[in-house]
Amino acid sequence: MVIELRKFGDILISHPAGREAYLAMSAYLLKGVKKDEKIIIDFAGVKVLTPSWADEVITKLAQNYGIQLKNADNPTVKATLKTLIQYSNLKF
Repeated sequence: MVIELRKFGDILISHPAGREAYLAMSAYLLKGVKKDEKIIIDFAGVKVLTPSWADEVITKLAQNYGIQLKNADNPTVKATLKTLIQYSNLKF
């Protein structure tokens, strides 16, 4: 399964916005997805990603599913992922 984050906007900021995005994913995209299924997170089209938004979405996805990252070359995406790895002990 591929989750295109640009569908949630190109500027992804704040805990409340991330929480809302994760709830939408859970209700519509992740419904019926097995825990062992690989989820590809596609960052194409994302201009800004903050640790607060990513903590609500990326951290929860990584804790519940196997994830793979795609198009994560944007500097804000790289910095945010580095922060998540450092403070949440996540592995991508």
